[in-house]
Amino acid sequence: MVLFSLERLVPLTADQAWQRLTDWPRHADVVPLTRVTVLTPPPTGVGTVFVARTGIGPLAFDDPMELVTWQPPHLCRLVKRGGFVTGWAKIEVRPDGVGHARVVWREELAVRLLPGFFDPLLGWVVRRMFGRAVDRLLRRDPDPGVGGDA
Repeated sequence: MVLFSLERLVPLTADQAWQRLTDWPRHADVVPLTRVTVLTPPPTGVGTVFVARTGIGPLAFDDPMELVTWQPPHLCRLVKRGGFVTGWAKIEVRPDGVGHARVVWREELAVRLLPGFFDPLLGWVVRRMFGRAVDRLLRRDPDPGVGGDA
């Protein structure tokens, strides 16, 4: 099992950062080889379920997640309910100065059938992957058609 934390100070309001981080389908635009499908009707809240499908063909896997805490625009927690990847994630967003937000993304995950001696490598990979994804989600000027606000 791997536990990691990412922290970012960004030139966005807390509301803007929150909107970008919790636009679940937009995550597919920043994580390679991933599709995200929200399975429950809007609005997003406790009980919202979405699935990230990552990979190609027979090497793909589903990562179903359920929101168990929803306190916009400051806190959400989700639980990974898959058979391959398990764990949880917690996203916190707080104002930090005029027009800035502090984002903390904490996550604990495990990959079934992966022996524990791979945890250091898994930790390095997921910190790097999630770090890039968070940075892309929080970019000041998102790509046209990706969502968020410019």
